[in-house]
Amino acid sequence: MVRIGFVPSHRSPFNKEWAINMRDKVIKSIEENIGEIELIYPDKKLTDGGLVTFTEDAKKVIKLFKEKDIQGLLIGMMTFGEEIPNLLIAEAFSSLPVQVFGTKEGPFTGDGNRKSDSFCGTISTASGLVRRNIKFDFSGIYFPEEEEFISSVRMFSGAVMASTGFTGMKIGSLGPRPAPFETCAINELDLIEKFRIKVVPFTLLKLKADMENIKEGEIKDIENEINKSYDCKLANNEAISKIARLEYILKKYSREENLSGFAIQCWTAMQEEIGVSPCLSMGRLTDSGIMSACEVDIHGAITMVIQHLLTFAQSVPHFIDWTIQNQENENMFLAWHCGNAPVSLKCESCKPQINTHSVLGWQIGYDKSYGTAEFQLKEGLLTINRLVEIGGRFKMLSTIGEAVHDNRTLRGSWKWVKVKDLKKLYRTVIEEGFVHHASMIYGDLRKEMKAFCKFAGIDIIEV
Repeated sequence: MVRIGFVPSHRSPFNKEWAINMRDKVIKSIEENIGEIELIYPDKKLTDGGLVTFTEDAKKVIKLFKEKDIQGLLIGMMTFGEEIPNLLIAEAFSSLPVQVFGTKEGPFTGDGNRKSDSFCGTISTASGLVRRNIKFDFSGIYFPEEEEFISSVRMFSGAVMASTGFTGMKIGSLGPRPAPFETCAINELDLIEKFRIKVVPFTLLKLKADMENIKEGEIKDIENEINKSYDCKLANNEAISKIARLEYILKKYSREENLSGFAIQCWTAMQEEIGVSPCLSMGRLTDSGIMSACEVDIHGAITMVIQHLLTFAQSVPHFIDWTIQNQENENMFLAWHCGNAPVSLKCESCKPQINTHSVLGWQIGYDKSYGTAEFQLKEGLLTINRLVEIGGRFKMLSTIGEAVHDNRTLRGSWKWVKVKDLKKLYRTVIEEGFVHHASMIYGDLRKEMKAFCKFAGIDIIEV
């Protein structure tokens, strides 16, 4: 749930009763339709009619919003609106996401006058925000009951939640990145300076020691869940025990350090020193709300966290490779990874199977590489994103696709994804410097991601 401060703005020459009615309808519409929002607003004792009309009203509302520690600001013109009080409030919360909207005009009065004029007044407040370099999203002009208004406020609230969780997040880094993958190299200082994001390092040596000190009873519930959720006939009890121990310790690290996610060295030291592939554990961590990216891809883990938060933490993503173009359909590609998908994303008829690592098993030893969860993902509309930083500039890829069913059995965790123009998408990935990893999440989150990127200061590259 996010705390949104609502400013019901009114200019006194216009119809006060109309303004109060619009205010009440906005509050009712949001509270009845968007359960993810805690709406904070002046009541009718704090200001006349619960409206913001004068400078003194703005001072009272600023105090209220600070006491309630709001996370986003919603400025609505109930009539023309008073730009100066609106801007005073916006200045007091200039670091927070802001959304602006106006209410539609009612019928003319008997003498031919207008009741509201918010269509005009919205421009005044918006121009003041632009002059002050305060980033905002313009919703539109609506009656509060309209679905488009409800959808817009819900979208904004998801962006607020992502912005709140993004700034200052902590990502665990388990081991160094694979030496051949310069693509996963990052500049930690840029993350700290621009977003206060911190990378918390953990060594595989500590992980191994901590796993060895676990008592069998501590992992029994995890083992039972794994045996229930996966086809385990290829994996022996020792392998399942190691998989469970890995999950147990990583969850412990996450609690202790308040991590939003992990970027994990998933080969080959993991198999050689720990004796298991971490893929299945990573999928279960992601399903539990701890986003987990492969190959120590810090920016990939951050992308996953953003997507997760944009859904109010209700949906989880799958961390993928862009692998191949479909052999028959030029606008379809295989979204794949070794076996790290959250089991909640499996296709309806699938029974995920624990297997050895399909790519590296022959190299590191099949007996050491159990721990991949292999299955096809479900069908549906999805959003694909990827955060990168090049020369100090952060940018986000954003596109949508359709997850398409296939009757074949393939290794790893996978799905064919059909897009509108794969050649254009692929060229954008190549020419903009995006990497071979991405994160995909079910649903169309393009508007939410665009709003989030505006507030975070990240360039958005839409395809």
